[in-house]
Amino acid sequence: MISYRPNPPKVVPTHPGELMREILDEHVRLPIAEAARRMQISRPSLYAVLSGKSAVSAEMALKFARLVKAEPTLYLNMQAAYDLWCASRKLKAKLDEIKPAA
Repeated sequence: MISYRPNPPKVVPTHPGELMREILDEHVRLPIAEAARRMQISRPSLYAVLSGKSAVSAEMALKFARLVKAEPTLYLNMQAAYDLWCASRKLKAKLDEIKPAA
């Protein structure tokens, strides 16, 4: 069954980078530079995700999940929810102009 939710949540979903930063800081207590080294990515790339300036890619989700023994789908699902919320806000007027089929 196809479903369409015309009204997205009013509160912005959490960017996965926010959760990732909390995990690094409070749970595994690993400095960001060390996490980036272990994940074999640059520090600026990791900082960009943790600050919410960059999206979590599938590759980043896999590497981070491996680092902290988690499920990569959590971070990808969070990113998808965040992206959909942002896009729905940006495109609201245009979406309202589209007449749904049947």
